[in-house]
Amino acid sequence: MPGTVLLLCLALGPVLRARCESTEEYDYDYLSINKTWVLTPKAQETDATQILNSLLKNYDNKLRPDIGIKPTFIDVDIYVNSIGPVSVIQMEYTIDIFFAQTWYDRRLRFNSTLKALTLNTNMVSRIWIPDTFFRNSKRADSHWITTPNQLLRIWNDGKVLYTLRLTIEAECLLQLQNFPMDTHSCPLVFSSYGYPREEIVYRWRRYSIEVSDQRTWRLYQFDFTGLRNTSEVLRTGAGEYMVMTVSFDLSRRMGYFAIQTYIPCILTVVLSWVSFWIKRDSTPARTSLGITTVLTMTTLSTISRKHLPRVSYITAMDLFVSVCFIFVFAALMEYATLNYLVGNKKPLEHNNRKARLPPASAQVMPSFTTININNIMHWPTEIEEDEDEDPGSPCLEGKECERFFCCIEDCQTGMWREGRVRIHISRLDSYSRVFFPTAFLLFNIVYWIAYLYL
Repeated sequence: MPGTVLLLCLALGPVLRARCESTEEYDYDYLSINKTWVLTPKAQETDATQILNSLLKNYDNKLRPDIGIKPTFIDVDIYVNSIGPVSVIQMEYTIDIFFAQTWYDRRLRFNSTLKALTLNTNMVSRIWIPDTFFRNSKRADSHWITTPNQLLRIWNDGKVLYTLRLTIEAECLLQLQNFPMDTHSCPLVFSSYGYPREEIVYRWRRYSIEVSDQRTWRLYQFDFTGLRNTSEVLRTGAGEYMVMTVSFDLSRRMGYFAIQTYIPCILTVVLSWVSFWIKRDSTPARTSLGITTVLTMTTLSTISRKHLPRVSYITAMDLFVSVCFIFVFAALMEYATLNYLVGNKKPLEHNNRKARLPPASAQVMPSFTTININNIMHWPTEIEEDEDEDPGSPCLEGKECERFFCCIEDCQTGMWREGRVRIHISRLDSYSRVFFPTAFLLFNIVYWIAYLYL
């Protein structure tokens, strides 16, 4: 039996020895790591804890620094993370910023080898901070993920830096008279809520405002053109307050509105001119074309106002759409006028022709016989004459009725005066082919020059 035990010990000896060595190595590694942690100096941690305890021992966070002695000066810095989107209907815009305030508090001075203490948000509620609020904000959120996005840093000379990240939906009163060629200046206004100018004074630094890469901004219809920062004094019944303003200049991009409104309106107006080249006998074709273009302009006018607030004044787009609607409606009325005047003229011409026809029993002269009236030769009007031609009219001697500046009635009575325009009703379509495109072209030239360059 003792021999058996001895053999087992000899067989298991190397295994137990290897396990013990691995265990010792593992313990050694663990101890080495612990030694690294232990070697971390604790002197500064102890010093910082003692500094904070001594600073907050008799500190009253309800009182501002230097109360009753002098006003507290607060230097403001803003880093614009993003701007947008801009809501035209609600007249507001969204902005994401890092808002930093710096001031001096002599009660927070300390003597130590540490130059500054960087603290988390637990210390924010234990010291005095300015009661800054944004005057034109509708909604504002402070970011809390994963921890509150706030920073508090205290220097040994009493200087305090407090920063936080904010997303603000602020008011921006848009003036839309030049829409969509308009430019706007959207402000961000802030001040102290309760401290007047005698107690708190806000100041801009030289480079107080910085902006991030604009390619990540969600402006969509706008371009960022610049910013301005100003300060002013607001006088109220509660006192005079220092008000700080940052204005962001935006200009609207026209691409969306050119595709959605301007180009369709121009094409609809041009389409209405097609009726001038359709024969006036084609009443269904010309009427349906005119009504279709009028209804199309009505729809475009409704769509153009869909994304705008209900303002009482006329915008640049309203003017353009209204003029296009007038041109389309005038093209439809042109055919109605032509159809009415020509329809009333034909019975009169037919009666005059009947009166000139000889009786059936009478001998008819050849159709090429001429009649001499007042020394002017006229060919008699034939029955098969095209209805588009004007009937011959006897004129006094020396009066040329076929010229443009002469009225037939005046030529017949001798009352012809230079400057009186003779309008051929049957040629109204020919006149419209020239007048409508010319007038629309002149309108576009004046419109675009006025709104883009003046």
